[in-house]
Amino acid sequence: MKKILIVEDDPDITRALTIRLKAAGYAVYTAADGLRGVSVAAQEKPDLMVLDISMPAGDGFTVAERVRELPDVPYVPTIFLTASKRPEYRQRAEELGAVAFLEKPYDANELLLAIKANLDATVS
Repeated sequence: MKKILIVEDDPDITRALTIRLKAAGYAVYTAADGLRGVSVAAQEKPDLMVLDISMPAGDGFTVAERVRELPDVPYVPTIFLTASKRPEYRQRAEELGAVAFLEKPYDANELLLAIKANLDATVS
């Protein structure tokens, strides 16, 4: 079963994503802040991460950078979510190799398609 890590500080978004992803057959792990997100990634070695950009204790960009530096965690495709309209966020996500960048409110089907496309492209 493919593992997805959601790092999001809004509990309603986390809950909705968790329900939808579990229903789609994924194992889901969550963290409410960046620091915990890096810790969960180190422990669970997710197949994909969905990261909010603006969070306490480390933004999504910092999480992505720190997970890349973990010695025992292979490449993790990353999808960024944000409520911000700042164009530099999209540019920074691209620099970090994001496989998708979605603005909130995001289209749930678009997110699921991005997840499926990237997990189907990787071997577990």
